[in-house]
Amino acid sequence: MKIVVLGAGAWGTALAVNAASQSGSGHALSLWARDPVQARALQTQRENARYLPGIFLPTGVDVSPGGAAEVPALVQTADLVVVATPMAGLRTMLSGLQTCSAPVIWLCKGFEAASAASPGLLAHEVQAQVAPGLLAGVLSGPSFALEVARAQPTALVAASASASVRDLMVRAFHGQTLRVYANDDIVGVEVGGAVKNVLAIATGLCDGLNLGLNARAALITRGLAEMTRLGVALGARADTFMGLSGLGDLVLTATGDLSRNRQVGLALAQGQTLQQVLAALGHVAEGVHCARTVLLRASGVGIEMPITEAVVNLLDGKTKPSQAVALLMGRQAAGE
Repeated sequence: MKIVVLGAGAWGTALAVNAASQSGSGHALSLWARDPVQARALQTQRENARYLPGIFLPTGVDVSPGGAAEVPALVQTADLVVVATPMAGLRTMLSGLQTCSAPVIWLCKGFEAASAASPGLLAHEVQAQVAPGLLAGVLSGPSFALEVARAQPTALVAASASASVRDLMVRAFHGQTLRVYANDDIVGVEVGGAVKNVLAIATGLCDGLNLGLNARAALITRGLAEMTRLGVALGARADTFMGLSGLGDLVLTATGDLSRNRQVGLALAQGQTLQQVLAALGHVAEGVHCARTVLLRASGVGIEMPITEAVVNLLDGKTKPSQAVALLMGRQAAGE
């Protein structure tokens, strides 16, 4: 199978490395970088020194020359196209793939930023708007790029309304170290992947303030309830949030120190400003970008999300870390 990965960040590179390393798969991987300078470095060094230092590209990964002009020729002969850009780049990339004959899947997790013209869309909603003719889906679940690249055991979920796309994702990526489960609830999978990033900021804050394991457990559990309420209101199935893209991804991102969103919360708890945190991070933390949109979409469907609201107020500088916790603990008693 010829797989083209559009985006040479940590996750796109890791997935290409893993797929090309599967014994007996016969996959041919093409890795594309937007920046030709980065592409040349990948070609010569065979290492993504910026995003995955120490991980070397196997011989089965071919690096394209890079740049937007390369994309049409690359995807023309592909069996599967993987968009590995951040959420902010998805709309532009899908717009350029409108006539692609191969199935297109994406890896990004989040909501598109809200605007005057849009309340902020999930990835599949963006695709329905700009490239409705594509066969499409999402590959998601609890996964740190570094561990996938190192071939450490990982389980993911392949979600699409199309059974053929789900089956193709399983054939492309299921292997000795990567289990891929199919799911037709793309709404639930994407809501889980988006909201868990916001909740990871909250959990990082909780741990950074040394509030204890009881507080962490309560925050994750009530966060899962928030995520589920929003997802169901947007058309998802409740049981999806007990799976890999819900509970699984939430636990990983909220508690694992490789999580960029968790690191944001930890740093804010130590008194750093958001600008200082993001400058030091050097990578995209999707929870920062989509927290306000999550709250906006929740408001639009009449769903209350107090933890998300506390994160938004913290990111906007309206409350201090200790105040955010006090406001959550001071809420009126309610049934579970």
